[in-house]
Amino acid sequence: MLTERENDRLSRVGPGTPMGNMLRRYWHPVATIPDLDREKVLTVRILGEDLALYRSDRGEPGLVQQRCPHRSASLAYGIPDEDGIRCPYHGWYFNKAGQCLAQPYDDTENPASTFKDKITITAYPVEEMGGLVWAYMGPLEKMPLLPRWEGFVREGVHKSIGVTHLPCNWLQCMENSLDPVHFEWLHANLMNFLAKKRGEPPVMKPSRHVKIAFDVFEYGIYKRRLLEGDDPETSPDWLVGHPVLFPNILAFKSKSGGNFQIRVPIDDTHTWHLMYNTRLLHDGEEPTVTVYDVPWQHEDGRLYLDTVIGTDMMAWITPGPLAPRHLEHLGVSDRGIILYRNMLSDAINAVQRGEDPPGLVRDPAKNYPMLAYRGEEDIGVARTAFQIPGRSVPRPQERPGTNGHGVVPAPIVAVQSR
Repeated sequence: MLTERENDRLSRVGPGTPMGNMLRRYWHPVATIPDLDREKVLTVRILGEDLALYRSDRGEPGLVQQRCPHRSASLAYGIPDEDGIRCPYHGWYFNKAGQCLAQPYDDTENPASTFKDKITITAYPVEEMGGLVWAYMGPLEKMPLLPRWEGFVREGVHKSIGVTHLPCNWLQCMENSLDPVHFEWLHANLMNFLAKKRGEPPVMKPSRHVKIAFDVFEYGIYKRRLLEGDDPETSPDWLVGHPVLFPNILAFKSKSGGNFQIRVPIDDTHTWHLMYNTRLLHDGEEPTVTVYDVPWQHEDGRLYLDTVIGTDMMAWITPGPLAPRHLEHLGVSDRGIILYRNMLSDAINAVQRGEDPPGLVRDPAKNYPMLAYRGEEDIGVARTAFQIPGRSVPRPQERPGTNGHGVVPAPIVAVQSR
């Protein structure tokens, strides 16, 4: 078990916290492109910071602190302009680097004033990729490349993004990804029990786990499982497995380039969860990005438990807003979680020493045209953790979509994993 102090060190993400400092060395999604294209200015809270994301009249995205330094009005209600955003209160004008460009009345009253040159606000670099807007919130001199994983940048595929705002800490979602054994009970046995209560036949086969294994590689951890009845010589789940991309992405290889679950820390007790899916286009289709909501509870407060992702969310949410890990008792099936926690702690230590945490991409030759996974020829069709075939995600509410941004056609660059 962890002590309460160790739990806080691994869980809390605000400015100045050990984990917050480490997570700020990575790029994180902060919004979907369809949402930003529709609204032009969005309220964003990430890593405990309240920010305003906007698209300028030039079409460039910017991400700045919400609080205007003049009289503290929110820039989330600001007015985009050609080179940045204006405060809705008095029109103070900031570019995407956070520099104040104009103070309308003051500039008229005293044209020679240099007051505006002394005013800056917090601003973060942003890039668009695969239907998402990504931000880097760490020190600029340490900024890595935005990793171009194949599923995000592959051309000629439809991309759909299911979003959920969860009332729990991000680490509760991520640790689940290093726990292969839960599939047998949380998904199969629980959902079969609920189906039996409804008078329905079983919906899943609760195959017993025979072996689990974890391989650390350059960009994270591969988790592997061997189920009862599987052939260890041919099973993709055992020979290849699923990569957990450090620090907060679970990936699934597919013929269309890959699917992801991204756990974006909003603050210490809330997570923006993304289910990012790709599929090959049908004849005559154009590539699009669609966004839909994935609720975690019914209107009466009951949790969704008739889908795999619904049961996952139950396991993430019910420990509480921030899980009391000092009360847990880990067993041999939890060695993936222990490995992951150790990696997180080591990464925090590396940042505190002034070093890079693992998984950063700095070499353009590795990043372009795209990153891919091991076992390109052997991975087959991986077991999906998004939904059961023939059963839809609960009440998806599709939003208007737009064509994807930042998609560059090119061959695959393989990633060495051992």
